[in-house]
Amino acid sequence: MYRAHEPRFAFGPASGDGASRHGGRFNPVGLPALYTSLSTATALREAQQGFTFKPVTLCAYRVACDDVIDLTDRAVRAAHSVRPSHLACGWLEIARREEIPPSWRVAQRLIAAGFAGAIVPSFAPDATGADKNVVFWKWGSAVPHQVVVIDDDDRLPRNDLSWP
Repeated sequence: MYRAHEPRFAFGPASGDGASRHGGRFNPVGLPALYTSLSTATALREAQQGFTFKPVTLCAYRVACDDVIDLTDRAVRAAHSVRPSHLACGWLEIARREEIPPSWRVAQRLIAAGFAGAIVPSFAPDATGADKNVVFWKWGSAVPHQVVVIDDDDRLPRNDLSWP
């Protein structure tokens, strides 16, 4: 798994704090989530969101996580009553109207059913069907929900003190 971070926040690459503070496509404000991508290209698309190049810190993750559902599989979606429109909804606009986006309802149902995460399509500009993300709602440093950043040489910053 991969994730492209704004360099200033690369000191917490597995925190999920930003998603908890601001919400995301598959998590309301207050629910931590860790958004990752299956490829570096998708991670970069997600970070850039169609804008010109922004500097990023690209991180790789070691993952050994059970209970991840593949919502890119039509049969799996059908078995869990998930429509493509639920995933692709304009979640931010809906949330700003103080309504609950369909993608949040899907996440809430899956979390209640015991899923730790979901493989989902990327909705970044220029994404193709090959671009997939994995959002984790339950993760940590140990199996069965292990998601840890690979930083064997301790090159990532440890805190925010190195930034102005």
